[in-house]
Amino acid sequence: MSTIHLRQTTTSTPEQFIAGLTDFGPDRSKLFGNSTDEYLKVHHRGPSQADVTEGSNGIWERLHYEWSDPNRVVMKTTDSNIWGGASGHTYTFTRRPDGTTDLDAVVVREGKNIKGRVLGFVLGLFGERVLGGELAKTVKAIEARQSRR
Repeated sequence: MSTIHLRQTTTSTPEQFIAGLTDFGPDRSKLFGNSTDEYLKVHHRGPSQADVTEGSNGIWERLHYEWSDPNRVVMKTTDSNIWGGASGHTYTFTRRPDGTTDLDAVVVREGKNIKGRVLGFVLGLFGERVLGGELAKTVKAIEARQSRR
């Protein structure tokens, strides 16, 4: 099992970032490169939780999103073709006095089959660089979205 810790600072508020994380509409892949429209299926959405399948490139996972805490989003893997039940993502937001937000993301990957175990091992070695690059793209996309509004 691999646990990857990522940190970014953004000009987006926690509310703006959570709005991006929980926008399951078309073109989600513009915010999240690993979530393409062909895999996206919203099974249920409530005011502070959702049950969503998403993925890309032959890898998918069904996630239970929970965002009742205005400074935290927890995404727990409930099903996947490669990730086990300990997998998921947690985003924690801390407002800074200068108006920016510190974003702390923790990604846990437990492989449930050989493909998942190999990919989990690789992410353990290179995940901070690879997933950190993806997070930086997401941060920029959410910031750009806010500047257009």
